[in-house]
Amino acid sequence: MTTSLGTTALQFVAVHQTDPLAAPLIEELALEYSSRYDTTPGQMYSELTSYPADEFEPPGGALVVAIAEGVPVAGGAFRQYDSTTAELKRIWTSASHRKRGYGKLVVAELERIASERGYRRVYLTTGWNQPEAVALYLSTGYTALYDRSLPSAEVGVHPFEKSLSCEGAE
Repeated sequence: MTTSLGTTALQFVAVHQTDPLAAPLIEELALEYSSRYDTTPGQMYSELTSYPADEFEPPGGALVVAIAEGVPVAGGAFRQYDSTTAELKRIWTSASHRKRGYGKLVVAELERIASERGYRRVYLTTGWNQPEAVALYLSTGYTALYDRSLPSAEVGVHPFEKSLSCEGAE
C-alpha cells in the first residue's frame, strides 16, 4: 500500500525478518535500545532477533517497511498474541526521518492488516525509557494498561491495548 504525507509518498512493503529492507529497522532499534537500557547493541540485536521469524509471517503476523524515495524510513511488525489479538512489535522510524508522522502511518498500516486478518484487538508493550513511543500509542488511540500517575521506571514495561474494527464485521 502507498500513502502520502505532505509531499513524501510512503510505500509499505511486506518483508521477511531477514530481508535487507528490514536490516536498518532491526539494527537501528538495537543501537537505540542499547543506549536507553544500558546494554550493548549486540545484546539488543540478539534479543530483537530471538523471536522466531515465522511469527511475523502471514497469516498470523506481518513485518512491514515504509519506503520513501527508495530508502527504508520506518517499519514495524505484529504477531499473533491470541486468537483475536495481534501484538505490535518493533515500531521504528529512522532517526533521520522522525517528526514526520511516519510512526502513526506504520501503526495504522499494521492495524489495517491485522483487522483484515480478523484480529479484533491490538496489544503491545513498550519500555519505560521510551516516552516517544508512549506518546505515539496514546496519540493513536491506545489505552494504557498501567497507572500513568506512577514514575515510568516504577511501572517498568508499559502495556497498551486498542480495539479494532474488523473488515466485514457487523
